[in-house]
Amino acid sequence: MNIISGKITAFGDRILVSNMEFGLEKTKSGILLNSDDGKTSGVHPRWAQVFAIGPMQTDVKVGDWVLLQHGRWSRGIDYVDDSGNKITLRRADNDAILLVSDEKPEDVMRAYSIGAGSNVNFNIPGA
Repeated sequence: MNIISGKITAFGDRILVSNMEFGLEKTKSGILLNSDDGKTSGVHPRWAQVFAIGPMQTDVKVGDWVLLQHGRWSRGIDYVDDSGNKITLRRADNDAILLVSDEKPEDVMRAYSIGAGSNVNFNIPGA
């Protein structure tokens, strides 16, 4: 797989995000949950941090955290920043942003109803 380095620029009103979590999750009570990516239970919105925005983007700023509808992001590309850190970047669909936070959301718990008509519910502290 190719790794990109150098300056990254988003065009127009586009948004590039990083820090999406697809692996092991830890609940508020400390229970570790295996990755649900690629499974029916893995169909849910995910938080990501805004890495770069285009010059016409006015809804979010670099550093914001956005909650994106499931699957409304591109496949990742690996990027190495000036410090040598490897980051996976994805393009987010602007119309798929459900929430924006200026701080990393903590203690966001998902509750599942399994079976026909199942959906995902979010309990967001302070909301």
